[in-house]
This record gives sequence, structure tokens and C-alpha cells, in this order.
Amino acid sequence: MGSKQDKVIQDAPNFLKQIIESDLRAGKNEGHVVTRFPPEPNGYLHLGHAKSICLNFGLAKEYHGRCHLRFDDTNPETEDVEYVESIKEDVRWLGFDWQEHLYFASDYFQQLYDWAEYLIREGKAYVDSLSEDELREYRGDFKRPGKNSPYRDRTIEENLNLFHRMKEGEFAEGEHVLRAKIDMQSPNMNMRDPLLYRIRKVKHHRTGGTWSIYPMYDYAHPLSDAIEKVTHSICTLEFQDHRPFYDWCIENIPTPGHPHQYEFARMNMTYLVMSKRKLLQLVKEDLVSGWDDPRMPTISGIRRRGYTPESIQLFARRIGVSKAESIIDYEILENCVREDLDNIAHRAMAVLEPIKIVIENYPDGNEEEILAPIHPKKPELGERKIYFSKEVYIDASDFMENPTADFFRLAPGREVRLRNAYVIKCKEMIKDASGKITELRCEYDKATLGGKPTSDGRKVKAVVHWVSVQKSIPAEIRIYGRLFAVADPENVADGKTFKDNLNPESLKIIPNARLEFSLQEATPELRYQFERVGYFCLDSKDSKSKSLVFNRIVELASGR
Repeated sequence: MGSKQDKVIQDAPNFLKQIIESDLRAGKNEGHVVTRFPPEPNGYLHLGHAKSICLNFGLAKEYHGRCHLRFDDTNPETEDVEYVESIKEDVRWLGFDWQEHLYFASDYFQQLYDWAEYLIREGKAYVDSLSEDELREYRGDFKRPGKNSPYRDRTIEENLNLFHRMKEGEFAEGEHVLRAKIDMQSPNMNMRDPLLYRIRKVKHHRTGGTWSIYPMYDYAHPLSDAIEKVTHSICTLEFQDHRPFYDWCIENIPTPGHPHQYEFARMNMTYLVMSKRKLLQLVKEDLVSGWDDPRMPTISGIRRRGYTPESIQLFARRIGVSKAESIIDYEILENCVREDLDNIAHRAMAVLEPIKIVIENYPDGNEEEILAPIHPKKPELGERKIYFSKEVYIDASDFMENPTADFFRLAPGREVRLRNAYVIKCKEMIKDASGKITELRCEYDKATLGGKPTSDGRKVKAVVHWVSVQKSIPAEIRIYGRLFAVADPENVADGKTFKDNLNPESLKIIPNARLEFSLQEATPELRYQFERVGYFCLDSKDSKSKSLVFNRIVELASGR
């Protein structure tokens, strides 16, 4: 359960709502709101993308518009159908539906090519034959202005001819490119005759070998928005300097729509990296078990860990949208997860480090069925059966041979209450040859079933969880922590990399836990609060019918 402070936090401001509401009042875009989520299918999506998904689909829903899912698949060298399918699964899991509005930039390759020829005929694009190094030199840098290519003044006829031959595959990669003719002196590097097309002799995951040239992202992206009549093109701040070229494309080509680009600050979080390239490094170097490793900030990773889509939507609303760069504390995300799980998680008992208790005065061969609520605040979910018998397990951490002053759980001569069951008192410890405690001998107070008071009114301070020895099930428990040990993993000294900040204790495996019998019916779709332990879910990948694996989603809030 989240802290009281969590309960009063309101959704953070979202300046994009103000823009949309102003546009609607002014009658812009004929009162339509059309957004889009436009990933490049070159990797798995992460939490930053989740925020963008929630933002674009959420705004469209709130203002009775529509949101498109469009794959900006302009770079066949890095793209794959695997990524396309994983992205679709991620968007669906987050609770959003693009309905019939699924698009690909590759759907528009012919139109983009035709518009490139239009720019050539208008004298606004040319084929350049500089080498890659020469292109870089002629472009200049932030201190030096660019200079015109010697090929900049080719005739329209020559440019059309060369561009057509580029399309037909006559030239080698790097031999020619198509560039917009704008201003090599511009202080904005993105306006110094940016590339529109390059030659790539690579098969595309959708168009195969049809094309030998592919449009640059910065050219295809605004025009794809325009074709789809997107009204509000929302992206992160690193694209702010690209906006003049975005607008140039829309202004200089007879497009059917006239979208406008708006930028917001990308999401940075403590204890995480949000770079596809760096996440790919972790996967390729086997530093994690894969893209869906529950420690990864990928949507597939948090889904497997047990985060809920509702908690991610809550998180996206809570952190808001602004233009100011900031770093979000990972604890905010965890609080959103707890807040959601407290409402939906089924309660159960799990003993992670079992120590056996024999209740000497309990009848041999007897077994009781105790009913306990599935959720204490939701009686409509019903009750679950807990089995009590002469032998039970408690957690080793709930017993101390020589208790400290602040330890109130079980100890020699001391009593505790077994949750939903009886008060027991420790009478004897059994140790092996090494001195390790292997068993506790206890007595129970028959009058105290289900939380009833003791017969003589004595106080019992502690309540501990337990499971029956005979009616419990074995399981492997995986305690996931934060992937990185420091809040800013990318802040490294000379000779170090972000990988040096990986947390060596980000995964602890407990192989021999025991769970209450009701969890034999556990499914990956359900979430569970193991009482006094944390929130858990059945691992969707590694659990088998005879070998259950549970992941800790998040620990209980501090103070619980």
C-alpha cells in the first residue's frame, strides 16, 4: 500500500492539453485532434516510450480524436519484424487500440519519392556526389558555416536523371545522395542542405528489394504526418532543432495535411538508462537475460516483472508533461505500482526461508481448513482456504534465539500469533551437529483461532505469516532490485562505462520457498501480495506446472 503522501499527489500539469484546448476554441484543424505514436522498429520499447504512448493515445481519447500507430521504418539495416510485433504487443498491453489506424512510413515510399522529384523540379533539391567525408567537411560545424557543394547547381534535368538512376540501383552506396537546397550558412545545422535520400542496397522487412534508395527519417517523418493529417505531432526536445526542417518540408511540398510539431522534455529516471543502444549492449553482452529481463526498463521487462498497465498510466499522468528537463525519481514509479497493486493484489502467505515448527499439543493427524479473505477490502472476491496442521513453516527471520530489545517476534519462551490462525509459544529448539536450528517445538492456544483473544487476556505483540508443511507448495522466488547501483549510471569516471555501475545484487534467487496451497492455482495475469513480504506475480516465461517461479514486483512501502 502506498504511503499517505502518495494518496494526495495529483496529476502533474500537461502544457499540451492547454495547446489542444486553445486550438479547439479557435476552430483550428476543423476541430479535429489527430496524434500518432511513431516508433522506429529497431529495438524494444522502454518506459520513455510508454510515457509517449500514454500521452499520444491519452490526448486523443480525452479530446475525442484518434491516435495512429505508425512505424517510421526508413532504415532497413536496423529494423525487423520482431520489433514491429513486440511494439504492437506493448501498445496493446498498455491498454490502447489504434483500431484501423496502423500505418508504416514504407506505405508512403512512392509518394515520398514523387515529392522528392517535385522538389527537384522546383529547384529545391539536388543530387550531391560528395563523399561522406567531404559532406561532413562542407557542412561545417557550430563554429564554422557550411559551404556550397560543387554539385549544388546541377540542372533540374541532370538531377532528375541521376535521382531516377539512383532509384533504379545503378550506383553504389555512398556514390550519390539527394539533398534539400536550403542554406549552407544557416546557424541551425539541420538546415544546411539536409539529406533527403541515400542509397542502400538492403532488403526492407516490408518492401523487400523493391527500393535501392531510402528516405531519411527527417524527411519521411513530417510528410508521413501530413499524409495522415496528423494535427499535433508530439515529440521530445531533442527534435526541437529539427522543427525548422519539419516545417520546411510541409511548406514546400503540396501535402494534404499541415501538422505542427510540439516538443516536451524526454523522461530521464534515476537508476536507469533510457538508450536503446545501451540496452542492446546489456542484452548482447549477456549482462541481462534478454530484452524482457524483469530488471530492464523495457515494456516487455516490466510486464514480465508484474507491473500493471494501469500503474504505468498512473505514472505517466503523475509525472506530467513539461519542457523543462528533469530526472524522475524511480521511487515515484514504484509508488504508482504499489498504489495500483494494493487495490487488486490477491493476498496470500509465503515463507521464503522456511524453518519448521512442530506444535506438540496439536492433535496428530488433524488438519483444519481456515477461511481467509482474498482481499481484505473486497469481500466480493471471496475467500481462500488455508490449511493448518501439527507442522507448519515460518520464516527464519521471524525467530531469534537471543532476541534484541527491538525484536518482538518468536523467541524461546515467547509467543506470537500465526496470521488467521492460533497463538503459539516456543518451548524448545532443535539443532543439528553444527549448531544450526532445524526445528522449533511449540505449543498452541486453542482458544485463539482466527485472531480471538487469549483466554487470560495476555497481550501478544507480533503476528507472523506461515504455511502448512503438508499443504504448501514449493517455489523459486526471484527478488529483483534496481538494475544499477547508483542513481546516475551514466555519470562515470575516466576509463569507466555505465556498465561498471550495474548492481551486482539486482537479483537474488531463493530456491526453496514454500507458498500457501491456494497458489497452486496462480496465473501470470494475477498479482499477489505475499503478506509482510511484498508484491509478486508468477513468472510468465519460466514457470512450469511442476516448477513455479514468482517474481517480486515491488517491495511493500517503507514502514509496512
